[in-house]
Amino acid sequence: MSEHFDSSRRDLMRLAAVALAATQLPAVALAASEKSKATASLKAGTHTTFKALKQIDAGLLNIGYAEDGPADGPVVILLHGWPYDIYSFVDVAPALAAQGFRVIVPWLRGYGSTRFLSEQTMRNGQPAAVASDIIALMDALKIDKAVIAGYDWGARTAGIIAALWPERCKALVAVSGYLIGNQAAGQQPLPPEAEFLWWYQFYFATERGAAGYAKNTRDFTRLIWKQASPKWDFDEATFERSAKAFENPDHVAVTIHNYRWRQNLAAGEAQYDELEQKLAKAPPISVPTITLEGDANGAFHPPPKAYAAKFTGHYEHRTLTGGIGHNLPQEAPEAFAKAVVDVSKW
Repeated sequence: MSEHFDSSRRDLMRLAAVALAATQLPAVALAASEKSKATASLKAGTHTTFKALKQIDAGLLNIGYAEDGPADGPVVILLHGWPYDIYSFVDVAPALAAQGFRVIVPWLRGYGSTRFLSEQTMRNGQPAAVASDIIALMDALKIDKAVIAGYDWGARTAGIIAALWPERCKALVAVSGYLIGNQAAGQQPLPPEAEFLWWYQFYFATERGAAGYAKNTRDFTRLIWKQASPKWDFDEATFERSAKAFENPDHVAVTIHNYRWRQNLAAGEAQYDELEQKLAKAPPISVPTITLEGDANGAFHPPPKAYAAKFTGHYEHRTLTGGIGHNLPQEAPEAFAKAVVDVSKW
């Protein structure tokens, strides 16, 4: 009798456990489904604000940045280009936060609320300096390692970090692929079509160009937006949200120096010489990487086959269709967010 009772009780307990698990499965499946929907149905222009904007002293700068997602989540750092700003990621950031990532989106030096801590610091736009800023930001925020993703200046910066500090970069998403350059390469002439697309670099090489950019910053950057993304039908409100970032008092100086430095028309700073010597060797990138390209990118960009061999780890390239231009994360946030999620799993 006692054995029969114990056996029956064990059977009942097993049935209860199965029933409890069955009731929990739909909730688990629903949670997974909701997470996947966060990137699967992401429409450009859905968001216009970030969850939180913050400031922190980091290295040479007081950096302004947006933050979203759980404080203990895996970190993603999103880096913008020129002439754009953090609002390129205004749809991407909440989608990644919904997936459980801690998302950090900084204004680069010369943009938004980011400021130099000292008036004596050179308004240097060389790529090694910008990359060093992001390492300093990671140190200030006590972030050991992150997925780093970007486009234009941001993709170049992310690539430099992946190449020189692979221990700090879990994985990489880079629009237009391998963009690490050096002054010697910047002096080499390109085919006429490429030179034509880079007309503004030659304009910036002159004092008239520097004065013109300072005088007509908004009109100039709007023109670049149209040239670089000819099929992106952005509205005035979208442009103005980013244009405010160009009111930064150091924006013109940093921009002009960046493009002059690339052509060896301006000197950098000695503290970055060692980094630049390493970058001059075009180091390979070994961290897991997804590169992206839009089918309507109106800015000069290398073909994917030209840089594929530079990525020696797990690597994939994705070309987006549908008229996607240079500002890829803002024009195609779903595809950009998906690339970040996918590469983080490798």
